[in-house]
Amino acid sequence: MGGGSIFSMLYCRTERIETDRVFTNAFLSLLFVAALFEGAGLFFSEQITHLLGADASIFSLSHDYLKMILLFSPALLLNNLMVCFMRNDCAPKLAMTGILCGSLANVVLDYVFIFMLGMGMKGAALATCISPFVSLAVMSIHFITGWNAFTLRLVRPSLHIIRDIVSLGLHAFFTEVSGGLVIFVFNFVIYRLMGNTGIAAYGVIANIAIVLTAVFIGLSSGVQPLMCRCHGRGDNAAVKYLLRLSAVTAIIAAAVAYALLFSQTTPVVSVFNSSGDPAMRSIAEKGLRLYFLFMPFMGVNAIMSVYFSSDEKPHIAQMISLLRGTFLIIPAVFIACLLHSIALVWLAVPISEMLTTVTAVCIYIVRQRKLSAADAKNGLRAARYPMYRV
Repeated sequence: MGGGSIFSMLYCRTERIETDRVFTNAFLSLLFVAALFEGAGLFFSEQITHLLGADASIFSLSHDYLKMILLFSPALLLNNLMVCFMRNDCAPKLAMTGILCGSLANVVLDYVFIFMLGMGMKGAALATCISPFVSLAVMSIHFITGWNAFTLRLVRPSLHIIRDIVSLGLHAFFTEVSGGLVIFVFNFVIYRLMGNTGIAAYGVIANIAIVLTAVFIGLSSGVQPLMCRCHGRGDNAAVKYLLRLSAVTAIIAAAVAYALLFSQTTPVVSVFNSSGDPAMRSIAEKGLRLYFLFMPFMGVNAIMSVYFSSDEKPHIAQMISLLRGTFLIIPAVFIACLLHSIALVWLAVPISEMLTTVTAVCIYIVRQRKLSAADAKNGLRAARYPMYRV
């Protein structure tokens, strides 16, 4: 994400060699990270499986899956890198087609390996590991046809470029990592408050949340290349327009999704409650109506993170991701646990997202006022001194 953002900013104002340097340094960074995963898969996969809590009954299954995923990490990482750069290289439809083909291949191969060939968990892992190759094969059309504005080039690695890539992409990293951390914390707290029934109810909510969260992640990923491109051209009016348009779209999508969930709570929960457990159904229905109040705030936060990153203010984007994903939500969940209130547990996410939204909007308003004051001052100076250039 960080490499794609820099590439998009440079796209309209530099020579091709500069965009190639960005892609090459992003690729070299990927190789370094992939080497760490490869080493973990080859030498420490058993220790990692134990560390993640696998007991004797599931150790073999967990280890088979984890080791294969780690060994195929270069392909999985390269797939993500190509999607980000192609989306910023005016090829979002081809990138989307590649992802869809890879995902479809994963589903088909799951059936073939698990059911037809009886490979079990190894088959599931192998299907996941083959899917990025399908996706990359489709996206290679971008290079075969010569539409690409980036390619690997023999250049010296640049710590400055890598630092910028990491800085601009760190907010996306925090968002992804915090999702897993939040699920872990919620499981820990809900188990102590409601036992296994509560865990089952949270499983329903978490699965639905993954789908709906993807809507906002997709929206922010879609507007990111546009904002970066406009910022690279210095078109601040277009950036503001994109910010307003995407934020309003996110809020409308959240309102529609919540209305559907609120009105269809019982049928939705029933899909996951095949045993017809009334206790689980009651907990899940109440939790669903409280938990998903987070959606409009999350949509705005996702957009604001991308806006500040595109405006080359990565520290603010990182702060937004950390506030909503770690610094606010985890204390809120543990406070709810101390108060023995499952309702407050469900409300922890909406409250954290709302406070983050208020913080992000306040920072935005303050920055806009400072920029307006600076523009007015520069305009006055330019009027007094005609030769002055801003």
